[in-house]
Parts: sequence; structure tokens; C-alpha cells
Amino acid sequence: MVNEAALWYFESVNLYNILCPHKVKAMNEKHTFNAYTKNQFIYFQQESANHIYMVAKGRVKIGHYLSDGKEVVKSILTTGELFGELALAGEETRKDFAQSMDNDTTICPLSIEELKNLMFQDKELSFKILKLVGLRLMKLERKLELLVFKDARTRVIEFLKDMAAWKGKKVGFETLVPTTLTHKDIASLTGTSRQTVTTILNELKEKNLINFDRKKILIRDLEKLA
Repeated sequence: MVNEAALWYFESVNLYNILCPHKVKAMNEKHTFNAYTKNQFIYFQQESANHIYMVAKGRVKIGHYLSDGKEVVKSILTTGELFGELALAGEETRKDFAQSMDNDTTICPLSIEELKNLMFQDKELSFKILKLVGLRLMKLERKLELLVFKDARTRVIEFLKDMAAWKGKKVGFETLVPTTLTHKDIASLTGTSRQTVTTILNELKEKNLINFDRKKILIRDLEKLA
């Protein structure tokens, strides 16, 4: 059984402060940020994969389209998180798209060659990135298992538990989870509808198992959340 706290830990590590070229004197002068508006694509499926990216500001959606045009959302990333990292493992063309979710989204691009140089100079950084890639694959496997074998209510509840393990702050028996995710975002990530997510969250709130607003979710007692 994978320890969920360990599974989510490296995903929440802010790599921006140690990986962005603006933090490296030798690279600072020639490096620029890229700005995107809401819903603008950073890269598309089948596009050449020759960079990795970090979110300096805003949110980024990672996903792909099925043959029938249906959108599948794999993850929603925020400040300090890394994406496009499979290019480091030999991915030549993108299997997913990356799309800005907010106006004034700022992205820090890094070429594969630049990243390899940074990793060569910093062994701890190499470990963190490799660990991040491995744990993300485990996370996707877990999501696939939930989509195949669990009903909508269970998927939403397990998502809340994962968020608590990832970003939650314990206050006695309660767990406070700061989040910018909307009900629509949670629906996309759990393979449900926005109406279903709203119904489930309201039901849990009525039972006093959780409380929530636009900026946070408060889980009263993780062991009782079911």
C-alpha cells in the first residue's frame, strides 16, 4: 500500500525557487518568462517536446482529447509546479496538451539541455525531479483505478482525501485544505459532472463531515469521511 502522504509530497514541492533559470545567475540574463491569457494553449497534443515548464503564476490544465473529441483532464497545476517533464524521459511529441486557466498566467520555460545542465550540477535536484516523475505516474495509476472501479461519490471522496494528504494542514481532528479548484475543476479531475460534485459536497456538508468555500475545504475528521 503506497503511503498517500509520500505520494503527494513531491507534487507539492515548489521547484520554482531552485529550478527557474532566473534563480541561476549564469542563465538569468538570457531567460524570459512567457505570459498567457485564460484558455490559451501553452502546447498542443502532437507538438514537439523540447522544453519543460514551471508555473510561475496562475493555473495550468494538463489533459488530452479522445477520438470522439471528449476532453480528459489529468491534472491542474499551480505556482511552482512542473509540467512537460516527460520530454526529459525521451518523449518526442506531446501526448497531452497544456492550457492556461487564468488570465495573466506566467510560465517559466526551460530547454531540455538547460535542465540537464542544472541536474548535472545539483544531484539533489536530479533526485527530486526523478522522484516527481515516478510519483506522478503512480498518481495517474491511482486515478485510473478509481475511474474504472469506483462510483462517482467514492471518486469525489477519495479526491478530497488525496487533497488532504497533499496540501492539508491538521488542526486537531480537522484538516484544512486551501484550494483554488472550482466544482467544475473537481468534476474534470474525477470524471464526474459539476452537478454531481456539487450534490456530493453539499451532502457531506449537511452531514457536518466537511465545510467549504471558494478558497478552502475543511474536513472535520478524515477517518469519518465516507
